Amino acid sequence: MTEMKTREITYLEAVREAMSQEMRQNDDVFILGEDIGVYGGAFGVTRGMIEEFGPERIRNTPISEAAIAGGAVGAALTGMRPILELQFSDFITIAMDQIVNQAAKTRYMFGGKGKVPMVVRTPAGSGTGAAAQHSQSLEAWMAHIPGLKVIQPSTAYDAKGLLKAAMDDDNPVIFYEHKLLYRTQCDVPEEQYSIPLGKADVKRKGKDVTIVATAIMVHKALEAAVELEKEGIDVEIVDPRTLVPLDEETIVESVKKTGRLIVVHEAVKRGGFGGEIASMIAESEAFDYLDAPIKRLGGLAVPVPYNPTLEKAVIPQVPDIIEAVKETVRFK
Repeated sequence: MTEMKTREITYLEAVREAMSQEMRQNDDVFILGEDIGVYGGAFGVTRGMIEEFGPERIRNTPISEAAIAGGAVGAALTGMRPILELQFSDFITIAMDQIVNQAAKTRYMFGGKGKVPMVVRTPAGSGTGAAAQHSQSLEAWMAHIPGLKVIQPSTAYDAKGLLKAAMDDDNPVIFYEHKLLYRTQCDVPEEQYSIPLGKADVKRKGKDVTIVATAIMVHKALEAAVELEKEGIDVEIVDPRTLVPLDEETIVESVKKTGRLIVVHEAVKRGGFGGEIASMIAESEAFDYLDAPIKRLGGLAVPVPYNPTLEKAVIPQVPDIIEAVKETVRFK
């Protein structure tokens, strides 16, 4: 087997590359969204793509998320494979009927005879001072809906491979791209490759405590682990990468090994996906291996503030993760 050639590129470049490679080999794939043409999208992800693929396949749309999603659902039902870009993940609320009541349910309601192979790409999370209507993390909403698949890549490598898998899937997929990760870099193969949906990644092996973290929190957890190692605490970090489908086996095996679990996500703790992971462990064989209560870290139940100091205060930070780990390890 020939080893793939890699080079260091950004998360943003990895997403663009995945879409460009897919569009070169499949004429049914096209992108639609607001200002994605000459402007290149709100965060520049599609910049330069209209020059290669033209306005028929990089389609600027009106400022209407309901129209964008509705157009994508219709195109997918007739054999196309649309990728729709919503400028901010908060705006998915405007497209909820098309995504939740149409895209998610059509294949089931038509006994598999109709399918909706579309990918909803959207930047999520806080940290840019974009305030309450542009900084939310709503992935738990989407994970609650049968028929939708939900992806949260934390690295450029994962973003490219998972987006390839999403574009190949015959079901609607919600693909969350954290705004603060766009400029992060890592080694990414030049060739196309796919990461199976429903396969978690152990970002760091350890023996004392398991942290299950998503998106930007993976990086915060890794930073916390470096500090905790100086105090003799060995942290294992599991990145689910996909919430739906969820790799329960990898998480269960990690918790059985360490006997402790902390779940960290940026979304509001109340009703967040961390509760689903905690419940899954409580219902699994890993429960009998726990040496301490499961701890959840999430955002405070307030709208995300515009003020940068307050914005940072409502989201779990590295010191919060360090303190949570110490409390869990000290529990008797």
